[in-house]
Amino acid sequence: MSFVDQARIHIQAGHGGKGCESHYSDKYTRYPIPNGGNGGKGGDVTFVADRNLHTLLDYRFNQHYQAKSGAHGSSNNKHGKNGEDCILRVPAGTVIWDDDTDLLIRDLVSHGDSVIVARGGIGGRGNNHNRTVIPPHAGETKTIRLELKIIADVGLVGFPNAGKSTLICALSKVKSKIASYPFTTKAPVLGIVDDTKDHKFVVADLPGLIEGAHEGKGLGLQFLKHAERTKILVQVIDMSGCEGRDPLDDYDKICKELDLYSEEFLQKHRILAANKMDLPESKKNLIRFKRKITKDILPISAKEGQGLNKLVAAIRLLL
Repeated sequence: MSFVDQARIHIQAGHGGKGCESHYSDKYTRYPIPNGGNGGKGGDVTFVADRNLHTLLDYRFNQHYQAKSGAHGSSNNKHGKNGEDCILRVPAGTVIWDDDTDLLIRDLVSHGDSVIVARGGIGGRGNNHNRTVIPPHAGETKTIRLELKIIADVGLVGFPNAGKSTLICALSKVKSKIASYPFTTKAPVLGIVDDTKDHKFVVADLPGLIEGAHEGKGLGLQFLKHAERTKILVQVIDMSGCEGRDPLDDYDKICKELDLYSEEFLQKHRILAANKMDLPESKKNLIRFKRKITKDILPISAKEGQGLNKLVAAIRLLL
């Protein structure tokens, strides 16, 4: 199934049912008795976060949703039945926006989080108890924008072809697309690392960023908004420089893009992984890299499986 992280839909809450104007009379009643019941309330439109869903794909194909209207009141003081609510389930991590005003309605982070987005109309009032009949209210209508930010413990960040897809395949059972051209991964790929019986964590292979990502270049904003949810960022550096890139320059640019996008990234735990250490050029580059960068560096080879146990242990310790 394709990963879809944004959708725009139209929702309509149910209208209130009409109140009834009715009078009861018989041979024993001098004056007719008003006995019209109230109309039922229209149904609400509610969003609920569901951890069993992983994409907004369904909302791309079906963009119109409507709750049921309330039933009309009737004679003999019978009130109309309330309209059935429209419950829309979305993946945990979905952000709900009012598309007309661009205002944030709710961020549904955890499973079971819910929010009423459009309220049903109040039912009309009947004429019982000598009241004046009042017409019903219409249900709210809104255009809603849904944005999904994946929720993962660890996000793999780095420039295209740094080996992130190979790494997530090596760490978990997921099969991310691997090729020797950039931007192979165009949407986040999630994998579960099950290193012990009691320790499982989710790793996200995020689309490769480029310089200027914080300004929206390339897949920049899509990449960075998904990285916001992660607890730990693993910066994957191609230490071989086989793409004609300088590992030191790559590291500086990755840090710059993360820091310029959000102050939140400044507080995130980061692990620095020097990938492709199976290639001969990597050893010389790593020596030069360590002279400039004083942070702890984990040498790994995702392709050959080297150093991955230490990487998993470092992630587990931070988690």
